[in-house]
Amino acid sequence: MISSFLSQKFRFWAFISMVLLVFVHGYNLEQRYLEPSTLMGEPLTFTTFFEYFTANGLFRFRIPMLFVISGYLFALGDTKPHKERVQFRLRTLLVPYILWSIIGLVLTFVLEQIPQTQDAIRAANLSQPIREYAFGDYIGRIIFSPIPFQLWFIRVLLVYNLAYPLLLRLVTTAPKIWFGILGAIWLILPIHLGFIEPEGLLFFTLGIWLQKNNINLETRPKFFHPALWGSSWILLCAAKTLTAFYAPPDALSQPQYFLGIIAVHRVCEALGIVTAWFGMDALVRWCMNQAWFRWSSAFSFMIYALHVPLVNYLLHPAFQIWSSFPLYRLQLYFLLPLSIIAFCISVGAVLRKFTPKVYGILTGGRGFA
Repeated sequence: MISSFLSQKFRFWAFISMVLLVFVHGYNLEQRYLEPSTLMGEPLTFTTFFEYFTANGLFRFRIPMLFVISGYLFALGDTKPHKERVQFRLRTLLVPYILWSIIGLVLTFVLEQIPQTQDAIRAANLSQPIREYAFGDYIGRIIFSPIPFQLWFIRVLLVYNLAYPLLLRLVTTAPKIWFGILGAIWLILPIHLGFIEPEGLLFFTLGIWLQKNNINLETRPKFFHPALWGSSWILLCAAKTLTAFYAPPDALSQPQYFLGIIAVHRVCEALGIVTAWFGMDALVRWCMNQAWFRWSSAFSFMIYALHVPLVNYLLHPAFQIWSSFPLYRLQLYFLLPLSIIAFCISVGAVLRKFTPKVYGILTGGRGFA
């Protein structure tokens, strides 16, 4: 069992991570897809600096933190047979994954048929026209490459859950070797292996290790000084942002630049995790004491599952409507994600109230409390 406050922290950061995820996907500069090493090809302004600084800097701690939380919580259930836990996870992870993948595909197909929305679908560039799909393309899209691309997190999390007995043995019998290898890969090599994501694997197994070693996650460790860690996090994210604008055009072809940018990005992630987790307890307590926040936080999964492709499809028409306003890109960076978040919560609240069974299937049983 975990304490009441630790449970609140898990819920708080799961919700905040989903909120930040919408802002990252609502990023609206010319370079639409952000990698850790992404360099910018447009001028440095307050808007471009702020969006990159947040979307590819400050907010990047959220996914590693979610994997740590997931690993920790999964490790708490070791008293149950693994087969039973796998069957449960198939229902709570695989079923929502398939359903939301199909929903994204159907939504895209419908919008492609409407003349007024066709330009928005093309501008989002999430898929080739669905009418051109062969049968195998549908299967590939639903299972391996969903239009709601954020579902990759569920996919790899399910793989880690299935492989938990092996991961537990590696973490408990050879932790130094295991974390040494994974840590080195994570620090300098942005490898993507589809169903096995090295970053996710590192932090998921870190969560297992923390739980099995009874590490205190509520009390600030002696090495943590909020002002030092927080300022280091902010300054390093700012330095990475400036580098993205001022690096030579061929920087990524030079190993020292490429590896350096990746390493700085990883350090920013690590600083963000520690600073957020141990440095914002007062914020966690205040928010979790607010009835409106606790109610909203129940819909974390709805925000996660529903915001893409909506945010992508709405960005182009939003630009057309808002482009006459001053600082319209910066305004949209706030307004569009906040509107999407409010919409996702509203849809979740309606489904939970009027069709709780449907809501339960779509969310894997999450968000009823």
